[in-house]
Amino acid sequence: MVDRDPYLVRLTSRLAEGLARLPAENRARHEHYLLAAQNADGGFSGREGGSDLYYTAFGLRGLAVLDALTTEVCRRSATFLRDSLTRDVSVIDLFSLLYSAFLAELAGEPVLPSPPDPWRRNVLALLESCRATDEGYAKTPGGRSGSVYHTFLVCLCHELLVEPIPCPDKLVAFIESRRRDDGGYVEIAPMKRSGTNPTAAAIGVLTMLDRVDEGTIASATQFLRSVQSPDGGFRGNTRAPVGDLLSTFTAAWTLQDLQTDAVDGTSCPSFARSCEMPGGGFRGGPWDDRADVEYTFYGLGCLALALPSVG
Repeated sequence: MVDRDPYLVRLTSRLAEGLARLPAENRARHEHYLLAAQNADGGFSGREGGSDLYYTAFGLRGLAVLDALTTEVCRRSATFLRDSLTRDVSVIDLFSLLYSAFLAELAGEPVLPSPPDPWRRNVLALLESCRATDEGYAKTPGGRSGSVYHTFLVCLCHELLVEPIPCPDKLVAFIESRRRDDGGYVEIAPMKRSGTNPTAAAIGVLTMLDRVDEGTIASATQFLRSVQSPDGGFRGNTRAPVGDLLSTFTAAWTLQDLQTDAVDGTSCPSFARSCEMPGGGFRGGPWDDRADVEYTFYGLGCLALALPSVG
């Protein structure tokens, strides 16, 4: 088995190291945008509505990779996160809560119950209740069909909880059942055309399970290269007319984590800069007209991956 850092530690460290090379004025602009996006209750919201666990995680992650996650920001967020501990949440929200808590606790702001049991046991039981008959994980308990994306999130949750991922061989078989002839992966079984983000999620699962071989690297690389647009962005699939920042980030990170040289080191950040807003933050693509904290994380990530690390 390959001895490597946990997936999120590796990702966050790589982005932070890359962004350390970004000009200070650029970092400051996006730091200001993210700090201003924090709500009075300590959470972050999307483009509509109040604070949300999903967007709170992206707000904190963006500040973390900019080395701007202060104790005060974490103190305010910890209040919101603690208030969310007893809510009924989906797998997405649970992952967002766990990762946000991890970041807050790095700054000395505890969020999770202490001692952690029985809350921890309940979380693990909830995750396993989302396992479908095809051995993948669904969005909510009792789902009949697994999702590659939610399976990826469940695996990340286990890493955050420092718990082994259950039945790894069955998970690998589930992921491989979603591979298509073009080398990519689909989100749900009936789909025939591979997608960029399901492919990134599938490779993420296989990486965490240490099941990536040379054939997997070659086929995934071939597919991801097929969805890069002339403007440097990556499309969600081969039929999507233009690229988007989410697909561009997940493709670029996956290719880099696989240690391939398949990404043009200049075109990808050029696409990201076309999504950068003058006052800070990033929009989803050149077709979008507003920034939000999620796309800001992706935009920063794309710039970071194009810059050398300081290590």
